[in-house]
Amino acid sequence: MDFAVIWAVMKWPLAASLALPPLLVYLGIHVVKREVIFVDLALAQLAALGTSVALLIGYHFDDRATFWISLGVTFLGAALFSWLRSSRRRAVPQEAIIGITFVVAAAAVILVLSRVAGGKEELEHLLTGDILNVTAADVGQRILLFGALAALYGAFHRRFALISEDPDRAFAEGMRVRLWDFLFYAAFALVVVSFVRVAGVLLTFAYLIVPAVCAATLRRSWMGRLVVGWLVAGAASLIGLYASFTLDLPTGAAIVCACGLLLVAVGVYAAVRKIEVE
Repeated sequence: MDFAVIWAVMKWPLAASLALPPLLVYLGIHVVKREVIFVDLALAQLAALGTSVALLIGYHFDDRATFWISLGVTFLGAALFSWLRSSRRRAVPQEAIIGITFVVAAAAVILVLSRVAGGKEELEHLLTGDILNVTAADVGQRILLFGALAALYGAFHRRFALISEDPDRAFAEGMRVRLWDFLFYAAFALVVVSFVRVAGVLLTFAYLIVPAVCAATLRRSWMGRLVVGWLVAGAASLIGLYASFTLDLPTGAAIVCACGLLLVAVGVYAAVRKIEVE
């Protein structure tokens, strides 16, 4: 097998799948701690809905207007979830609202794209993405954006972590939880919208949740979970890209399945070592 050929085809997909997921892993750890597992999937589906609306209006997938419309719809979801999270009195669990949001957004995407020429192909693209065809510009722009957002999360990590781990204590300490939660989810939405455009809904969800669940199984500290999560995401990327190239498989789906296999492996390891899952 010619390494030069592999490198020519896979260098930018490899760069995207190694450089971008670390921030998703960090956000996934927050999601697992908050026990709102499907919030990222719901936000990703809202991003897809925004893109679908832009396509219906007449914009193309790569138009700048499509990005802003998608981001606007996702911001509305972020505002809703932050308000629900900080509402002290609620009869309905937040996860139920998140699940309903996902289902309605998914159905709306199907309805909207049924009115768009080539809607079936667009739906498949939104779900599975096209990470195999990312360019240097795609990767570079997202590295800059994700780097800036990582700096934001790093600067305010203590506050975000307190709200994720112990929201009652955050309220008791007088934190403006609703404001900080909106900031958290707004930046989260920006990450999701940006990544969905190159990787699709399914791969975005896989990178957000699977490494975080593996990390929560094996480690307790934030740093320990970050390291394990990054290693799992990186390994899944390498396995999926290799399988995609050698077996001629869809790249995004191959990486998602690699994530699933690694989760099973971690689960078996935890069972054999009798590691208590938090």
